[in-house]
Amino acid sequence: MSTTIAAIATASGISSISIIRVSGDLALTLAKKVSKKETIKPRHAYLTSLYNRDNHLIDHAILLYFKTPHSFTGEDIVEFQCHGGVIVAQEILETLLAHGAVLAEPGEFSKRAFLNGKIDLTKAEAIAKLIESKSVDAAKILAKQLKGDLKEFIDESREAMLRATAYSEVMIDYAEEDIPQDILDNIIKQLDALVLKIEKIVDASHRRKGLIEGFRVAIVGKPNVGKSSLLNGFLSHERAIVSDIAGTTRDTIEEQVRIGTHIIRLIDTAGIRDARDSIEKIGVERSLESIKDADVVIAMFDLSRTFDEEDAKIVEIIDAIEDKELIVTLNKSDLEHKLDLSFFSKYDVIDISAKNDFKRLTNRLENFFNSVGQDEELMLISTRQIEAVQKTKKAILEAKEPLLLGELEFFSYHLQDAITALSSISKPYDSEEILDKMFGEFCLGK
Repeated sequence: MSTTIAAIATASGISSISIIRVSGDLALTLAKKVSKKETIKPRHAYLTSLYNRDNHLIDHAILLYFKTPHSFTGEDIVEFQCHGGVIVAQEILETLLAHGAVLAEPGEFSKRAFLNGKIDLTKAEAIAKLIESKSVDAAKILAKQLKGDLKEFIDESREAMLRATAYSEVMIDYAEEDIPQDILDNIIKQLDALVLKIEKIVDASHRRKGLIEGFRVAIVGKPNVGKSSLLNGFLSHERAIVSDIAGTTRDTIEEQVRIGTHIIRLIDTAGIRDARDSIEKIGVERSLESIKDADVVIAMFDLSRTFDEEDAKIVEIIDAIEDKELIVTLNKSDLEHKLDLSFFSKYDVIDISAKNDFKRLTNRLENFFNSVGQDEELMLISTRQIEAVQKTKKAILEAKEPLLLGELEFFSYHLQDAITALSSISKPYDSEEILDKMFGEFCLGK
């Protein structure tokens, strides 16, 4: 790399410590300029004064130097650990830029680590997702990827397909010979096992997406059943307006809340009914969209009111829900019960009081989130990875038919496509543009 990059590697705001990271050929030279130190040894921590270009003191800070190739990026790296806050870190960064460094692009440190062979794409994406993870379980999954679990699966699968291709190429050279039945059976067995493994991984990845991105939990029901009261109860403050007027909530309200070790997106939706005006109609449509997008749907009914057509509409909607967790809650359990429970015999219902006690609901949610985290299957953490394994599966299935017909050239062709698709998860892309796009989604300083 011809340029030396620098950036603040910690989040903006007030904190006890801020970190400024520098990577490139000039990193050590810049460290000596701002610290006025003549000698800086690798992997030694120095408590030193830092100065700007006018030789004015900026801060007393910790300085660390990592010599190439024994650093995160594979280049010389210097880190300054200064007192937290916006001003001090920014002044150090501006001083480094004035001395010749260039401001790093988002993800540029990780991109350099990848290009210098310090990490592969599986580890690079795991680093980015680890920063964004919304649960302890997600952090554990991503730690396994950093350790190399996904790369190990890719390497083993790639090796198996390469062996199958090698057998095919040998038999093409000896076209007058038939493929030995035991070799043919073994190839088919390995390819079938790989397809099954891919299907399990993709299914688990879709199921566990909320661990990393945060589960989306939609609260739905007819007007005035207590949806907004439940949102306020989870947040412990009056976020949503609560009134006896039907249709008070006209739009979805989203807030983050922590349940156990998980940070979730809790969505209070507009009451679902035949809308009285155009604005309310839009709110109802957004409520229905929230159900489609949610990982968990909390369907709420009012125990203190008789079952009516609007309740029947909600039952009709939740009966059509597939591939997501459904929790049916009967609210206002502290009031006189008027709701006919026979309509809910097929559900495992929970009685709650959104204003006073909904601990059973919280426990149910936490148990569900924890159960998703206990899945031991490998997980794909990005759309790019999922698309790659799906292309791999498609190419394998396309390769099987010509194999069974003895058309080995076509078998090898499709299997090479499968190898290329799977390898792309961890191996370098040819396109610099694709790399820029992927690493550009990282946070600044990473």
